[in-house]
Amino acid sequence: MKFEADKIAARQLDLTARWHQATPAATGEGFDRLLEENHLRNFSLWHEEDVARRDDLGFEAVYKAKRNIDRFNQERNNFAEEMDKAVVAALTPPESGCPRNSETPGMMIDRLSILALKEFHMHEETVRADASAAHKEKCAEKLARIRRQRADLTGCLADLLADVAAKRRTFSVYYQFKMYNDPALNPQLYRNPKSGA
Repeated sequence: MKFEADKIAARQLDLTARWHQATPAATGEGFDRLLEENHLRNFSLWHEEDVARRDDLGFEAVYKAKRNIDRFNQERNNFAEEMDKAVVAALTPPESGCPRNSETPGMMIDRLSILALKEFHMHEETVRADASAAHKEKCAEKLARIRRQRADLTGCLADLLADVAAKRRTFSVYYQFKMYNDPALNPQLYRNPKSGA
């Protein structure tokens, strides 16, 4: 399997734009499906975070948004780890004998996903009809930085994947063990079983 950082980053931008026009859905196969599922969770998480910050919707809406945020965050991490499993299976990173990267490809792809969402929404602010010229200018500066950050991270991902394939660099997948979602590991849940239902 060939992993191309430029295509991964471009796919996230394309999905972001399309999903703002139609019902979001992951439709790819293989690694593309994992990429889309991860991006879909970040897309959903982004919009639930917006809802959770509103003061006019009442407790129930904010409560539901917070629960959705928790679920989407767990699922997004799960899909990042699934991407790492696919990369490990395809590239078989060396166990030792070369420098070890602190981030995994899945973690980097997840960050690129979030940056694609930031880029889309910051661009919206630069063309917002009811915003002042000063607001648009400030957002245009931020947009340029976000685009530079995405380009830099895309390059770093490309370098990592090439180095891993050539056995010049490696990474370790530790898996996150999200304790707060596990009824056996979160004391608030195992000491109060009804709260975890």
